[in-house]
Amino acid sequence: MYQFDALLDRLHVAKASLPRYAWLAPALIVLLGGILRFVNLASPNAIVFDETYYAKDGYSYLHYGVEFSWTKEANAAFVAGHPGTEILADQPEYVVHPPLGKWMIAFGMMLFGDNNPLGWRFGAALTGTLAVALLALAGWLLFRSVTVASIAALLGAVDGLMIVQSRLALLDIFQMFWLLATFVLLLLDRQRSRRILAQRTVDLVQANKGTLPQSFFGPGVGFRFWRFAAGIAAGCAVGVKWNSLFFIAVLGLLTVIWDVQARRALGYKSWLAAGALRDGVPAFFALIGTGLVVYISTWAGWFQSSNAYFRHWAQENPGKGLMWLPEDLRSLWEYHASAFKFHSGLSSPHTYSSQAWQWLVLGRPTSYYYESSKLGDAGCAVDSCSSAILNIGNPAIWWAFIPAVVAALALLIIKRSWAFGALLLVFAAGYFPWFMYPTRTMFYFYALSFEPFALLILAGVLGTVLGTSVSSVKHRRVGVAAVAGYLALVLLISAYFWPLWSGETIPYTYWYNHMWFKFWI
Repeated sequence: MYQFDALLDRLHVAKASLPRYAWLAPALIVLLGGILRFVNLASPNAIVFDETYYAKDGYSYLHYGVEFSWTKEANAAFVAGHPGTEILADQPEYVVHPPLGKWMIAFGMMLFGDNNPLGWRFGAALTGTLAVALLALAGWLLFRSVTVASIAALLGAVDGLMIVQSRLALLDIFQMFWLLATFVLLLLDRQRSRRILAQRTVDLVQANKGTLPQSFFGPGVGFRFWRFAAGIAAGCAVGVKWNSLFFIAVLGLLTVIWDVQARRALGYKSWLAAGALRDGVPAFFALIGTGLVVYISTWAGWFQSSNAYFRHWAQENPGKGLMWLPEDLRSLWEYHASAFKFHSGLSSPHTYSSQAWQWLVLGRPTSYYYESSKLGDAGCAVDSCSSAILNIGNPAIWWAFIPAVVAALALLIIKRSWAFGALLLVFAAGYFPWFMYPTRTMFYFYALSFEPFALLILAGVLGTVLGTSVSSVKHRRVGVAAVAGYLALVLLISAYFWPLWSGETIPYTYWYNHMWFKFWI
């Protein structure tokens, strides 16, 4: 009953042997993802959509450590290759997102220059490529299947939303990466801690002549460095966008649930109290405590500056704010309070605004860039051409999300799949809070934060369709044909939409043929 391998099976962390070249398929898919993100990255040579904010902020961070204001000619100066001539270095800029995403944009500028699109987009492209690798790792840790891991990575590598957000100097790709990294690190912590707990349980049983001694807490597992690393990643996620907090709260709850379930599965009578106290309290400090320190550290440039926005609010407003905080933190808190008020009241109309219920059905994609050209201009070989960046996911992927979620719910209920349970919980944490703000201005690309978890759900369901080694031959043959056909369709549609994801100059009629619905224009 208390054999080590049997306990690993019971805890769903059994060691799995891999074929010698099992890593090859995921590695090639990551390479494909990198190619799609880096090829012609500097095109278009223009400030696209919200790059008008974040490319400038990245420049400000690289040179000054905080955001400053710009003249009206700043966009043209960036395109012309001399952005520094238009910054107003004596006028701090009021911004409503934390610094880390803009620091990551600045990293690309540091490597490849601040005067060209490659420089300001490199950080996003690199991060988007690494996210594909994280998808493969998450798929393996969840389903113990190289096939499912490869499918998850492939879907992420070729999906339009992930590609477009990886090719522009925008914040969302950085947020998504750090959220996915937090999840993967907690999966690694789950695996390691359960294996240690299983071994220590076996040791206790052997020392107690074949029975499990019932101390109140049971054995510990020592310092959980993967969980500590998850706290760092969580702080980074919040350091890009605040709505990461919804994810972090649920991920913190999830990791404690895993600990409680592990002690229960091993037969400890005080499994709930032990899991909540022995594992839950340290989990809070590892995730929330570490994350808070990391988050505050992302404001290092603001702390070091003498003229950042709201930097001296506490000195200028004596007796106001949270008086128990030191002056610097009181000023930072007031800045946060002001930004939160802005986000809560954001309801200005926008042509491409999209409510949360529309996202999964691609009800209103975001047009980031559109330029018309005539014969002989900008590589146009016909009478009329278009160069566009339409931020829209692959329809074959996105329209499969709802059926996949329903199937995952069924598998959770019928087979009690812990993997689908975890994915559904995190997916819900990222998606459903947006329904609490029906009047807020929102956009389709907000869905990027939870897309990796939807992709993993879809990949897991496709893995179920494929069958296992105990499935009938007919089941496996039909499953392989169905999944292969579906993935072929995904690749064909991605190839079809690639010109609209990358800003290529194409005939106007070809562009218009991609507008399957009027609400995509």
